[in-house]
Amino acid sequence: MTASVNVTYFDTAMALIEIGSIRLLTDPVFDAAGSIFQYGPIKLEKTSDTMTTSQEIGRVDAVLLSHDQHGDNLDHAGRAFLDGAPLVLTTPLAATRLDGAPAKGLAPWELHVLRGSDGDEVRITAMPAQHGPDGTQDATGPVTGFLIESDALSAPIYVSGDTIPFSGTEEIARRHAPIGLALLHLGRVRLAPMGDAGLSLSAAEAAAYSTALQARHVVPLHFEGWRHFTEGRAEAQVVFDLEEIGPRVRWLTPGQPSTFDI
Repeated sequence: MTASVNVTYFDTAMALIEIGSIRLLTDPVFDAAGSIFQYGPIKLEKTSDTMTTSQEIGRVDAVLLSHDQHGDNLDHAGRAFLDGAPLVLTTPLAATRLDGAPAKGLAPWELHVLRGSDGDEVRITAMPAQHGPDGTQDATGPVTGFLIESDALSAPIYVSGDTIPFSGTEEIARRHAPIGLALLHLGRVRLAPMGDAGLSLSAAEAAAYSTALQARHVVPLHFEGWRHFTEGRAEAQVVFDLEEIGPRVRWLTPGQPSTFDI
């Protein structure tokens, strides 16, 4: 069975995924340009304004939050948005820290069945993610991706969260390929206090991962708007154009819904 899915990209890793009547929002960020988040010697600075407001987003059935500890995935206004959401699916640790938000922590491979008010249903499973090479986990903290399945879809939707390639992503490809739509967090994040460690996917890594996932459609997220992103759309596009996955990559215009047949 094939169904149409609407995806609206807004800012950083925030996207609205609409499957039938069910509306899922990823990693909400609404702060203006110039916002700064300081974590000891590490500073994250936003350079672009958000493309929407929480009021314009409207109703959501759940927020899929990859992690709560970094401002480029959950900023000040994003935290306020969570308090009004009916459900936040995130890491177990984040769920304990989100006071006031209706948060449920999912361990890797744990399933949550979400039913909409009109009877539509999706199955959301937490996917392994690792926000840096082995040995950096204590500094970066736990993160999660998500797999979204529905009887209306012929293949799953996958949201990577902030991850690099590791044994967990290899397992995702083994278990769940082919993927109908992969929303991948790019940016090739590097932070001076952590040396040359890669903290999110480079375009080359994303291309290889998309091939392993046998992804029919690929949507880049998390590639612009912050000073710590070292690889933007222009650099990534050059890489994708040289790879097999290139024709399946779609860059979304902020604020404009795009339809995918999955």
